[in-house]
Amino acid sequence: MKYISFLIKPASSACDMRCSYCFYRDVADHRAHAVRELMSEETVRALVDRALGLGSDAQVTFAFQGGEPTLAGLDFFRSFTAYVDERRTRQTVSYALQTNGHSLTPEWAAFFREHGFLVGVSVDAYRELHDSLRGDIRLEPTHARVMESIRMLREAGVEFNVLTVLSAQLARHPQRVFKFYQREKIDYVQLIPCLAGFDGEGEEYALTPRAFFSFYRTFFDLWLREARAGRAFSVGLFDNVMQLSLGQWPQACGMLGRCAPQFVVESNGDVYPCDFYALDEYRCGNIREDSLEEMASCAVMRGFLAEPRRECAACADCPFEGICHRNCKRLNASYYDETYCGYREFLEHAYKPLAEMARALVRQRIGDSPQFT
Repeated sequence: MKYISFLIKPASSACDMRCSYCFYRDVADHRAHAVRELMSEETVRALVDRALGLGSDAQVTFAFQGGEPTLAGLDFFRSFTAYVDERRTRQTVSYALQTNGHSLTPEWAAFFREHGFLVGVSVDAYRELHDSLRGDIRLEPTHARVMESIRMLREAGVEFNVLTVLSAQLARHPQRVFKFYQREKIDYVQLIPCLAGFDGEGEEYALTPRAFFSFYRTFFDLWLREARAGRAFSVGLFDNVMQLSLGQWPQACGMLGRCAPQFVVESNGDVYPCDFYALDEYRCGNIREDSLEEMASCAVMRGFLAEPRRECAACADCPFEGICHRNCKRLNASYYDETYCGYREFLEHAYKPLAEMARALVRQRIGDSPQFT
């Protein structure tokens, strides 16, 4: 069975918010042509045809991101899913979408529910912090509107999670962040380290390795106390470490220090290997003109996958080197510098209880399963 995932930018880097640290706006601005047009029907059909052309047993994920993908309009997504339904035979197709939650309506929620979209909503926890970093195009507050969208999705029965950008500002307040998730009954959380731009823009928001450990040490202790009392919620980093402790492949790309092609499809059809590196020098082709096989094996893709990670002196005697290998080559700027590794300190603090919890969950699942003799 073949599996492939596409990260699609239907509205390119266009957005109806002006977040202080937006990484994809920085990526787009480093291309000769920032794109920003909406994806055409021709590009949609080429993308779907190539994906479903992998075979009738293929598993295909279409994930939409931006910028803000909903700016492509609800009719775009209705047309996209209708064409998939028209063309697919026995392929398994799943959908995901990451949104800032600013412009969702009940019609959007009903559509997501009908087509089984997993929706990620970006919210930087509590109101004061979120509104200081994530304003609309007039730099007005957005937290109340985003939280209303979360309530809308919940009432419509849409599966969703929350994505929070772990900025230098947010990292100072792990207790408040944790209490926010508890109060709002958020079940699934992804905390994504904030990065400076390629030329250092936004460095004041970027997460440092020491801030990474300081935040996660306190946040993990709060989480572990609740988890042992049966009140855990899913946190992306913790889930991935538990998978690694069981010898499983983590869900997060790059955690094992090697990249896999993401097939990032820009609105004009250009394809890149990674969301962090959708730059001219990493363009692998165009979905309308080049086959998936050609793009997956081209010299640009091979070069990207072979690029080394930065060095860190803490790796020399690290007991966790085998499940890290210097991690994601872009995100690792938030994990370690030349001499210090906040990720290693976090694992020294949290790996043992996370591994114990992972084994307990496995035993629980086995105990709940039918036994055959």
